[in-house]
Parts: sequence; C-alpha cells; structure tokens
Amino acid sequence: MNIVKTNIPDVLIIEPSVFGDARGFFHESFNQKMWREKTGLTTIFVQDNHSRSGKNVLRGLHYQIHQPQGKLVRVVRGAVFDVAVDLRRASPTFGRWVGYELSEDNYRQMWIPEGFAHGFLVLSDTADFLYKTTDYWAQPYERTVKWNDPDLSIAWPLQTPPILSAKDAKGTPFKEAEVFE
Repeated sequence: MNIVKTNIPDVLIIEPSVFGDARGFFHESFNQKMWREKTGLTTIFVQDNHSRSGKNVLRGLHYQIHQPQGKLVRVVRGAVFDVAVDLRRASPTFGRWVGYELSEDNYRQMWIPEGFAHGFLVLSDTADFLYKTTDYWAQPYERTVKWNDPDLSIAWPLQTPPILSAKDAKGTPFKEAEVFE
C-alpha cells in the first residue's frame, strides 16, 4: 500500500498493491492493521455503502454537520472525478478542495476525513462507487453545499451540464453553509 499526500494534508490517496496475471488480479482493499501502520490513523469504520450511477451524474457536495463521517472511497466499476472540500473553519485549508480520478483501472482510494464535504462526477458510462464511513448516516444532519459554487471554483471535468438530484440542485452556497468550528 502506498499513501500519497494531497494539497490538503488530511486528505489521502491510497494506492493498494495489486497482483495480476493472465487470470486476473488480486488486491486487499482494506486491512485495519496496515491502515493504522501506513496512515497513523486509528479510524474505525461502521458502515459500508455502494452506489451505482450513470455517466455525467454528479452527487454532492454532501456532509453531516453532526455525526460527521470520514469516508474511505473507491470505484470498482467505471471512473469518477472525486472531490473533497475542507469545511473546518479553523483549518489552514478551509474552503479549499482537492479532486482526483478514481477508477477500476487505477484502484486508487481516497480518504476524506470528518469535517469535509464530498462529491463525485461519473466519467464512465456507469460507475459503482463503494465507501466506508466512520459514523452512521443521519438524515437530519445531512447538508449539501452547491456543487458549482463560485467561491469554491471546483474544476469539474464536465462536457455538458451534470445530472443532479433535486437536493443537489438546490445546495446551499458555500458562504451560507454550516461549517465545522
């Protein structure tokens, strides 16, 4: 497992060791002991989620203001552009974002700690997106920051307008969003 630091030091890219031959491939997608040794984090995951989306679907930017969720995300089919936005007011990277392509071909995972908004855009015809969370989903605390907020200026690799849920289409502007103190 290789850990890659991003421009926001708390967000990590995880590159697992992949062993392949003519038969296919094998990789360990998660190992608690190795996770702790390589990242120094004592994270406990409590929930696994799986979503499937079509091309040009954009989900996010989501977070929970209470019961915040750290997320370890990956793609097992297709490709997405995955984004994390720092919503921790006391952080030196508050309001900044990082984005990376995650795909079935690069096997990359992204660690998004508590205190971040998260979203992704599907680049392939379809994408199966898996993620582990550090706390349970709590609908009353879920919030959405507007995906195209000009103060964030996220460089989504869009060719046409994205396909959005009603909730994501009416996200809160960044300047008005509840953030983490």
